Amino acid sequence: MPSFDIVSKVAWHEVDNALAQAQKEIGQRFDFKDTDTELEKNADGISFRSSSEDRVKAAVTVFREKLVKRKVSLKFIEEGDPQPTGKGGARILVEVKEGIQAEHARKLVGALKESKIKVQAAIQDAQVRVTGKNKDDLQKAIQLCRGLDLGIELSYVNFRD
Repeated sequence: MPSFDIVSKVAWHEVDNALAQAQKEIGQRFDFKDTDTELEKNADGISFRSSSEDRVKAAVTVFREKLVKRKVSLKFIEEGDPQPTGKGGARILVEVKEGIQAEHARKLVGALKESKIKVQAAIQDAQVRVTGKNKDDLQKAIQLCRGLDLGIELSYVNFRD
């Protein structure tokens, strides 16, 4: 039976490249001179630190621009609120979301069932597997999922006959 998987995966190499480009640009730009602006990737996400709240927001904007240029969807990132640090500085944590959360997966499965397309959808870890009897039904299911606005970036992989 034909099937495919709906996933939400980040191209981590592109995120790393965007981070490196943002660090380089921040190091060269005059408006970031003597602001001690730092970008650091850690287990929680990407941490931005600077001497003022305006500069840290500007650093996040530079990073977002680099992501867009590298064709990484901004739906993958979730920006936190600026938090004060010592010496009057500010810090922002940007989380990179990957995988389909259970809530979004249930919405996908519910939408596929309501559509009366002859496919079955099953939630498996952080992805949704869709199976059907013919390719046309699967293609209709993909079109339906593309039309939904869940606030996450979806991709369709492992299409099998």
